[in-house]
Amino acid sequence: MIQLSNLTKTFTAPGGEPLTVLDDVNLTLAAGSSLAVQGPSGSGKSTLLAILAGLERPSSGRIWVTGRRLDTLGERELSAFRARTLGFVFQAYHLLPHFSALQNVAIGAEIAGLPAPLARSREALERVGLGERMAHLPGQLSGGECQRVAIARAVVARPPVLLCDEPTGSLDPRNADRVFDLIMDLHGDLGTTLVLVTHDPRLADRMENRILLDRGRMVRPQVAPQAGR
Repeated sequence: MIQLSNLTKTFTAPGGEPLTVLDDVNLTLAAGSSLAVQGPSGSGKSTLLAILAGLERPSSGRIWVTGRRLDTLGERELSAFRARTLGFVFQAYHLLPHFSALQNVAIGAEIAGLPAPLARSREALERVGLGERMAHLPGQLSGGECQRVAIARAVVARPPVLLCDEPTGSLDPRNADRVFDLIMDLHGDLGTTLVLVTHDPRLADRMENRILLDRGRMVRPQVAPQAGR
């Protein structure tokens, strides 16, 4: 499902010197499995997720997602690929403030070219427990509810890959647990391949695989989670 081969990403620092954010990362992840990406701030976690999403291009190396080699696709092909294949959940929700919960999800359904986008969006919001909040604006929802709207938007097209960048980082512990439980339930119900960036070891322990990044290098390969997770 996901394969990275000798992946490197280098930016140019303000002083003009090269800054390597990812350094020769190799990874294979089977379809339908889950992966936690951990590491200190600045270790390359979010950059790795952005490359998986086709939002950043690698400086070198190869990347395959669902059989497509992303590093060779043009911008239009990448945009179409993202709409059909990837769901993305951000820490900051990224909801449109003047659109209702239903409209925010429907935008994702329309971008993906789904038939009956409003009906699909209502179904997605029902799935995340917001059937009675569809007409509410983001400012009328709690942080946990906003994140559930964002999750509904990410899964409305039933994408084979779900990418989550610290999805519980802005939430209190109670709402964080509820949101993560929802993500794991959807991962199981929809059979998605799940990649989660997190600082929370409790969340990482519930994933099937884990990697640790440090200064752009993968210093711990995929490992099985602890027994009894």
